[in-house]
Amino acid sequence: MIEEGYRDAMTEGGKAFVLAEEHRWLRLLALSKLRDPVQFWSKMQHNPPYTTQLPHGARDLLEQSFPPPRHRYHLKRRVAGLGSLGQPRILALSAWQGAFIAREAKAIRASAWVWYKKRSSSTLYGPRLLEQAVRVKDPCMYFRGHWLVRRLAPDCSRIELPSLPAERDESRLLYCMGWETANMHLGSPRAISRVKRDLARRRGSWLRKAAKAMASVSLDDWGDWRKNWKTSLAERPS
Repeated sequence: MIEEGYRDAMTEGGKAFVLAEEHRWLRLLALSKLRDPVQFWSKMQHNPPYTTQLPHGARDLLEQSFPPPRHRYHLKRRVAGLGSLGQPRILALSAWQGAFIAREAKAIRASAWVWYKKRSSSTLYGPRLLEQAVRVKDPCMYFRGHWLVRRLAPDCSRIELPSLPAERDESRLLYCMGWETANMHLGSPRAISRVKRDLARRRGSWLRKAAKAMASVSLDDWGDWRKNWKTSLAERPS
């Protein structure tokens, strides 16, 4: 289903997902019971305080992201997901006209593609992709240098598959995931003709096989890292 959604989006030139007007079923899934504002804001407030010195420029970015007039805010340390482990994530909590508001500044590092191509480590593709991908732009999300600043809210955060209700249509979800992947790839217009030619040559269960191979290599790599990590711990003086 992922490949089918991807192929269809490539053929049609992509189309942004607008939940309220065109994908109500997906919106209802996104706003499941785990998106309850009470639970969301309680979780945000229970994050540990950010007590270390802020990285250069982070405070200014967070303060500039709040609507005027800016009120007092609290800094929290946030851990979320797996893609940015080890990178600073700074959460700023405040209130505006009686409502909670949250902004997050997350440190961004260059893609592994930069390392593979032996390019400058300062090269970031996120800002360019944000401008060119087929999607509705979020006015409260932007890049500044090596920081991504964005709004967090119960209806404006990542959807975890385990959090979705049991009656979800997973085939439909996978189709949409493939379509959205194409929406992002269409942000690189010069590469699309090559992508389409490559896609036309692929048959059978190539995507499933590639995913299994990637998972196997990732697990092997993780196993090597963990083995070396344990060895380094054992060699440390007590």
